Amino acid sequence: MSFTTPVRFLARSSLRRPITFTASRSISLTPFRSSPSKIDSIVESISTLTLLEAAELVTALKTKLNITEVSMPAASAAGAVVGGAAGGAAAEEEVVEKPKEQTQFNVKLEKFDPASKAKVIREVKALMPNMNLVEAKKFVESVPQVVKENLTKEDAEALKQKFMDLGCTVVLE
Repeated sequence: MSFTTPVRFLARSSLRRPITFTASRSISLTPFRSSPSKIDSIVESISTLTLLEAAELVTALKTKLNITEVSMPAASAAGAVVGGAAGGAAAEEEVVEKPKEQTQFNVKLEKFDPASKAKVIREVKALMPNMNLVEAKKFVESVPQVVKENLTKEDAEALKQKFMDLGCTVVLE
């Protein structure tokens, strides 16, 4: 197949006005190989297989060609298709993802002891310097609230312990 129709594209200028040109030569869209080959017939045969049959084909080829499994990194394994169309079923069984360890924590104040309400308000005001005493009181009275976000594990544990010493129930998220 060939064509000689005008082609439009946007220029890389700040005006972004379309430029039109006509190809002086016809462009051929046929593949490089002109005759059907052995590979084309294999591709045609494989494309008619069901998913289960394709999975069996992958297993049989691995056995016949003595191909061993290579573990892929978790980030690229999620986006890659292993073994063609059938790799999805086989890859789910073999790839066991470890849960990622959390590195950022939020400290959430769930409940507080009414007897130590004043101390909790003072502590919240000290943690949030842009908050005045009235805002800190409203913040504490409207628990559950997130006190601090994106803390390291050590800092979150220290803050949790500080609030627990005041008689609060604190959760790390």
